[in-house]
Amino acid sequence: MALAQEKKLSYTYGDMLDWDTDIRYELYDGFPVALASPSDVHQEIVFELGGQLRDYLKDKPCKAYPAPFDVRLFERKGDTPDDVDTVVQPDLMVVCDKSKVDRRGVHGAPDLIIEVLSPSSERYDRFNKLNLYQKAGVREYWIVNPESRSVQTFVLEDGHYTFPAYVEGGGELAVTIFPDCVIDLSAVFPSQEETEEENA
Repeated sequence: MALAQEKKLSYTYGDMLDWDTDIRYELYDGFPVALASPSDVHQEIVFELGGQLRDYLKDKPCKAYPAPFDVRLFERKGDTPDDVDTVVQPDLMVVCDKSKVDRRGVHGAPDLIIEVLSPSSERYDRFNKLNLYQKAGVREYWIVNPESRSVQTFVLEDGHYTFPAYVEGGGELAVTIFPDCVIDLSAVFPSQEETEEENA
Protein backbone atom coordinates (compact mmCIF):
# COMPACT_ATOMS: atom_id res chain seq x y z
CA MET A 1 0.00 0.00 0.00
CA ALA A 2 1.30 3.45 -0.87
CA LEU A 3 0.53 6.68 0.90
CA ALA A 4 -1.25 9.52 -0.74
CA GLN A 5 0.83 12.62 -1.39
CA GLU A 6 0.87 14.49 1.90
CA LYS A 7 -0.57 17.98 1.72
CA LYS A 8 -2.53 17.96 4.98
CA LEU A 9 -2.04 16.33 8.34
CA SER A 10 -5.48 14.74 8.20
CA TYR A 11 -8.00 14.04 5.47
CA THR A 12 -11.75 13.45 5.42
CA TYR A 13 -14.15 11.56 3.19
CA GLY A 14 -15.04 14.93 1.69
CA ASP A 15 -11.42 15.27 0.55
CA MET A 16 -11.50 11.79 -0.96
CA LEU A 17 -14.57 12.60 -3.01
CA ASP A 18 -12.72 15.57 -4.53
CA TRP A 19 -9.60 13.63 -5.53
CA ASP A 20 -9.25 13.36 -9.31
CA THR A 21 -7.54 9.97 -9.53
CA ASP A 22 -8.19 6.39 -10.57
CA ILE A 23 -6.39 5.13 -7.47
CA ARG A 24 -8.65 3.72 -4.76
CA TYR A 25 -7.97 4.84 -1.19
CA GLU A 26 -9.00 3.86 2.31
CA LEU A 27 -8.91 6.32 5.18
CA TYR A 28 -7.77 5.46 8.70
CA ASP A 29 -8.44 8.25 11.23
CA GLY A 30 -7.68 10.79 8.50
CA PHE A 31 -4.66 8.91 7.13
CA PRO A 32 -5.07 7.90 3.45
CA VAL A 33 -3.73 4.58 2.17
CA ALA A 34 -3.77 3.63 -1.52
CA LEU A 35 -5.06 0.20 -2.48
CA ALA A 36 -3.01 -1.97 -4.84
CA SER A 37 -4.70 -3.67 -7.78
CA PRO A 38 -5.83 -7.19 -6.80
CA SER A 39 -4.39 -10.34 -8.37
CA ASP A 40 -6.35 -12.76 -10.53
CA VAL A 41 -6.50 -15.33 -7.70
CA HIS A 42 -7.75 -12.65 -5.30
CA GLN A 43 -10.55 -11.72 -7.69
CA GLU A 44 -11.51 -15.33 -8.39
CA ILE A 45 -11.87 -15.96 -4.64
CA VAL A 46 -14.00 -12.84 -4.16
CA PHE A 47 -16.15 -13.76 -7.16
CA GLU A 48 -16.79 -17.29 -5.89
CA LEU A 49 -17.52 -16.24 -2.30
CA GLY A 50 -19.78 -13.48 -3.55
CA GLY A 51 -21.64 -15.90 -5.81
CA GLN A 52 -22.28 -18.37 -3.01
CA LEU A 53 -23.48 -15.62 -0.69
CA ARG A 54 -25.65 -14.11 -3.42
CA ASP A 55 -27.32 -17.47 -4.04
CA TYR A 56 -28.00 -17.97 -0.32
CA LEU A 57 -29.34 -14.42 0.13
CA LYS A 58 -31.74 -14.59 -2.81
CA ASP A 59 -35.20 -13.44 -1.68
CA LYS A 60 -33.78 -12.47 1.74
CA PRO A 61 -33.47 -8.91 3.09
CA CYS A 62 -29.68 -9.04 3.36
CA LYS A 63 -27.54 -8.21 0.30
CA ALA A 64 -23.91 -8.91 -0.62
CA TYR A 65 -21.72 -6.14 -2.04
CA PRO A 66 -18.20 -6.50 -3.49
CA ALA A 67 -15.51 -3.81 -3.58
CA PRO A 68 -15.21 -1.06 -4.55
CA PHE A 69 -17.89 0.14 -2.16
CA ASP A 70 -17.07 2.78 0.47
CA VAL A 71 -17.93 1.87 4.06
CA ARG A 72 -18.05 4.78 6.52
CA LEU A 73 -17.93 2.66 9.64
CA PHE A 74 -18.47 5.40 12.23
CA GLU A 75 -20.64 7.85 10.32
CA ARG A 76 -23.46 9.16 12.48
CA LYS A 77 -26.82 10.66 11.55
CA GLY A 78 -26.32 14.21 10.41
CA ASP A 79 -22.63 13.78 9.55
CA THR A 80 -21.38 15.27 6.30
CA PRO A 81 -18.48 13.81 4.26
CA ASP A 82 -16.22 16.36 5.95
CA ASP A 83 -17.08 14.82 9.35
CA VAL A 84 -15.98 11.31 8.32
CA ASP A 85 -12.30 10.36 8.71
CA THR A 86 -12.47 6.56 8.46
CA VAL A 87 -13.50 4.84 5.22
CA VAL A 88 -12.72 1.26 4.16
CA GLN A 89 -13.41 -0.82 1.06
CA PRO A 90 -13.82 -4.45 2.15
CA ASP A 91 -13.42 -7.07 -0.55
CA LEU A 92 -16.90 -8.40 0.21
CA MET A 93 -19.62 -7.54 2.68
CA VAL A 94 -23.20 -8.38 3.60
CA VAL A 95 -25.60 -5.69 4.81
CA CYS A 96 -28.99 -6.57 6.28
CA ASP A 97 -30.23 -3.08 7.15
CA LYS A 98 -31.18 -1.43 3.83
CA SER A 99 -31.22 2.00 5.47
CA LYS A 100 -27.43 1.80 5.80
CA VAL A 101 -26.94 1.65 2.02
CA ASP A 102 -26.85 4.81 -0.09
CA ARG A 103 -25.47 5.85 -3.47
CA ARG A 104 -21.94 6.24 -2.06
CA GLY A 105 -21.78 2.92 -0.22
CA VAL A 106 -22.56 1.97 3.38
CA HIS A 107 -22.75 4.08 6.52
CA GLY A 108 -22.37 2.11 9.71
CA ALA A 109 -21.28 -1.48 10.24
CA PRO A 110 -22.05 -4.24 7.70
CA ASP A 111 -23.18 -7.53 9.23
CA LEU A 112 -20.45 -9.62 7.58
CA ILE A 113 -17.13 -8.51 6.11
CA ILE A 114 -14.70 -10.72 4.19
CA GLU A 115 -11.16 -9.60 3.39
CA VAL A 116 -8.89 -11.60 1.05
CA LEU A 117 -5.24 -11.16 2.01
CA SER A 118 -2.62 -9.84 -0.37
CA PRO A 119 1.03 -9.03 0.41
CA SER A 120 0.29 -5.30 0.51
CA SER A 121 -2.84 -5.54 2.67
CA GLU A 122 -2.12 -8.34 5.15
CA ARG A 123 -0.99 -6.15 8.05
CA TYR A 124 -3.99 -3.86 7.67
CA ASP A 125 -6.47 -6.75 7.34
CA ARG A 126 -5.11 -8.69 10.32
CA PHE A 127 -4.65 -5.79 12.72
CA ASN A 128 -5.98 -2.37 11.70
CA LYS A 129 -9.19 -3.59 10.12
CA LEU A 130 -9.86 -6.29 12.69
CA ASN A 131 -9.75 -3.64 15.42
CA LEU A 132 -11.85 -1.21 13.38
CA TYR A 133 -14.51 -3.81 12.58
CA GLN A 134 -14.68 -4.91 16.21
CA LYS A 135 -15.05 -1.31 17.39
CA ALA A 136 -17.70 -0.55 14.74
CA GLY A 137 -19.76 -3.63 15.64
CA VAL A 138 -19.33 -5.77 12.51
CA ARG A 139 -21.01 -9.01 13.59
CA GLU A 140 -18.71 -11.40 11.71
CA TYR A 141 -15.33 -10.96 10.03
CA TRP A 142 -13.53 -13.43 7.78
CA ILE A 143 -9.86 -13.29 6.78
CA VAL A 144 -9.18 -15.39 3.68
CA ASN A 145 -5.58 -16.38 2.94
CA PRO A 146 -4.99 -17.53 -0.67
CA GLU A 147 -1.45 -18.69 0.10
CA SER A 148 -2.41 -21.14 2.85
CA ARG A 149 -5.87 -21.74 1.36
CA SER A 150 -7.37 -20.95 4.74
CA VAL A 151 -10.12 -18.91 6.37
CA GLN A 152 -10.14 -17.41 9.86
CA THR A 153 -13.49 -16.31 11.22
CA PHE A 154 -14.21 -13.87 14.03
CA VAL A 155 -17.63 -13.40 15.63
CA LEU A 156 -18.63 -10.45 17.80
CA GLU A 157 -19.71 -11.37 21.32
CA ASP A 158 -20.22 -8.72 24.01
CA GLY A 159 -18.30 -6.18 21.97
CA HIS A 160 -15.26 -8.38 21.36
CA TYR A 161 -14.29 -10.85 18.66
CA THR A 162 -14.09 -14.51 19.48
CA PHE A 163 -12.17 -16.84 17.19
CA PRO A 164 -14.57 -19.72 16.46
CA ALA A 165 -13.06 -21.23 13.31
CA TYR A 166 -9.91 -21.75 11.28
CA VAL A 167 -10.31 -23.93 8.21
CA GLU A 168 -7.68 -24.92 5.64
CA GLY A 169 -8.18 -26.29 2.14
CA GLY A 170 -11.52 -27.69 1.08
CA GLY A 171 -14.53 -28.65 3.10
CA GLU A 172 -17.38 -26.49 4.31
CA LEU A 173 -17.52 -23.46 6.56
CA ALA A 174 -20.70 -22.14 8.16
CA VAL A 175 -21.50 -18.45 8.32
CA THR A 176 -22.15 -17.97 12.02
CA ILE A 177 -24.68 -15.14 11.66
CA PHE A 178 -26.63 -17.21 9.11
CA PRO A 179 -26.76 -20.70 10.68
CA ASP A 180 -28.13 -22.38 7.56
CA CYS A 181 -25.56 -20.77 5.22
CA VAL A 182 -22.58 -23.02 4.45
CA ILE A 183 -19.74 -22.00 2.13
CA ASP A 184 -18.14 -24.67 -0.06
CA LEU A 185 -14.42 -23.88 0.27
CA SER A 186 -13.45 -26.50 -2.30
CA ALA A 187 -15.01 -24.16 -4.89
CA VAL A 188 -13.34 -21.10 -3.38
CA PHE A 189 -9.75 -22.36 -3.44
CA PRO A 190 -8.16 -24.06 -6.44
CA SER A 191 -7.20 -27.68 -5.88
CA GLN A 192 -3.58 -28.49 -5.10
CA GLU A 193 -3.27 -30.15 -8.53
CA GLU A 194 -4.53 -27.01 -10.32
CA THR A 195 -2.08 -24.84 -8.40
CA GLU A 196 0.83 -27.13 -9.25
CA GLU A 197 -0.14 -27.14 -12.93
CA GLU A 198 -0.29 -23.33 -13.02
CA ASN A 199 3.14 -23.07 -11.38
CA ALA A 200 4.73 -25.72 -13.65
